[in-house]
Amino acid sequence: MTSFKDLGLSAPILAALAAKNYDTPTPIQAQAIPPLLEGRDLCGIAQTGTGKTAAFALPSLMRLVASARPRKPGTCRMLVLSPTRELASQIAKSFEDYGRGLNIRTGVVFGGAPINRQIKMCAHGLDIVVATPGRLIDLIEQRALSLRDVEIFVLDEADQMLDLGFIHALKAIDRLLPKQRQTLFFSATMPKTIAELGDRFLTDAVKVSVTPVSSTAERVDQYVTFVSGKEKQALLSIVLKKEPIERALVFTRTKHGADKVVKHLNAAGLRSGAIHGNKSQNAREAALAAFRRGDMPILVATDIAARGIDVSGVSHVFNFDLPNVAEQYVHRIGRTARAGATGIAVSFVAGEEKGWLRDIEKLTGVKLQPVPLPEGFDEEAAKLPKVAVTRDDTRRDMGHGGRRQAAPRGGASDGEQRRFRPQRPKGVGTHRGAVQRVGR
Repeated sequence: MTSFKDLGLSAPILAALAAKNYDTPTPIQAQAIPPLLEGRDLCGIAQTGTGKTAAFALPSLMRLVASARPRKPGTCRMLVLSPTRELASQIAKSFEDYGRGLNIRTGVVFGGAPINRQIKMCAHGLDIVVATPGRLIDLIEQRALSLRDVEIFVLDEADQMLDLGFIHALKAIDRLLPKQRQTLFFSATMPKTIAELGDRFLTDAVKVSVTPVSSTAERVDQYVTFVSGKEKQALLSIVLKKEPIERALVFTRTKHGADKVVKHLNAAGLRSGAIHGNKSQNAREAALAAFRRGDMPILVATDIAARGIDVSGVSHVFNFDLPNVAEQYVHRIGRTARAGATGIAVSFVAGEEKGWLRDIEKLTGVKLQPVPLPEGFDEEAAKLPKVAVTRDDTRRDMGHGGRRQAAPRGGASDGEQRRFRPQRPKGVGTHRGAVQRVGR
């Protein structure tokens, strides 16, 4: 395959791709689009930034147009589930861009935005709904949306969605979907245990893997500095001051940790912001927009919130906290070295994190290059401003009166995961079970 035209896509879609200067499909697109046009289920594995969204969006648009039918109020024909608000918005925009010359109506729904506006949008009927699980269930329970007419079901970032926290939501949603449907899984990583879990949603699926599950971006130089947990903040501030950085993503394990890092960086004169589940939607969008424009060169994020951050020009990724799941490391460093560029990934590893480092190196097959603490580190650290940080700092941008939302059992919250209410979702029928059957 040398062009999108070879894949049999329609003229309006080819025109939309040409407008974005896309002429050659990526490997995941070239391998996934033909079986998807045939209506096959598919499990696709490719690294972040390789074009997974177009791989499922283009053939899905073709199929929806080929079997066009009047929209029914409160229904949709295609459902795409995403783990984060940012990724949901990004996917919805891609559908709008690719379907610009088609009579396709796309809606995006997620928490942190006014639900009444989303209810009104669904009332007119949609072809495609891109959603996060929590808000989707809200709309179902309020009789605003039914899944009975879904023909295509897409699970994006499947490893994250099926991992901690989302599995009960997915099982409930699965019971509300028609048995006869096309199901698509796409992910950058697919550990064996998660893949086995995903098999329950797929029927005779085509499996496409264009890169090994453990691979990391070939153009990313990967380094590690061994440092105590108490010294990490000073090290980050010193390195960011000295390194020629275009845009840097900093990953922390917790939301409070992200806010703490930001407060220290801003005190040191390094403009930064945080993005995580306790931030209001407006704050998240403002931080991401400033990062994308280059007005704020440092963005601190948790793993779940970082899904959907598709920003070019990220020169550095810093693992302030090492992930305790090795596959997350692959996701993190995949945020740099995009579109043929090179990138740098630096991990700060405390003593208790060395086991996780061994897991990462075993998974990726890459030995991180050790880098010592900067010369004169103690003196430089002593010059940094002292900052008092309390957990109250985390509450200011929550967008719900400063009250902390507890994470559900089994995983960290991004403001979307929650336990289901026990009542039956009204107006969606009782086929294939209902949400009230999901245990607390």
